[in-house]
Amino acid sequence: MKFILSFLFLIIKNLNQKSGFFIYMSAHKARRIIDQIRGRSYEETLMILELMPYRACYPIFKLVYSAAANASHNMGLNEASLVISKAEVNEGATMKKMKPRARGRSYVIKRQTCHISIVLEDISYEEYEEDFLQSRRIKLNKNKYTHMTFDDIYTSGGLWDKK
Repeated sequence: MKFILSFLFLIIKNLNQKSGFFIYMSAHKARRIIDQIRGRSYEETLMILELMPYRACYPIFKLVYSAAANASHNMGLNEASLVISKAEVNEGATMKKMKPRARGRSYVIKRQTCHISIVLEDISYEEYEEDFLQSRRIKLNKNKYTHMTFDDIYTSGGLWDKK
């Protein structure tokens, strides 16, 4: 039963991912914002994004808000217990446009894009998962190290005592 519960918890963690592709901004500017919100709670993240004076905050705000709405609607999770466990920014394709200039020449305008992915994790399930992993470790240790004691594991066998 605990195995099934742990499997469900891992599925829940993986499904709370939201990605935005080809967002019109530099990846460097988006990383500046993402580094500030990584590891924070959902409510604290929204407050930080509303108060930061950067243009990159708005698309990231929309992604975080949408990911939390998906988690609460699709899985019935509480938004107050969500934490941003993973947030990353990758460079996207560079959009190129031609602008006409004087004497019939053209000028290339490059517009950088980025891909942003945000993973939300529900911290209310962590204690159940830790209990499951703890029980699995004890079972593995009983089967694998039945002939060893703690003294056998930590002693060097007198190798370093000899000079």
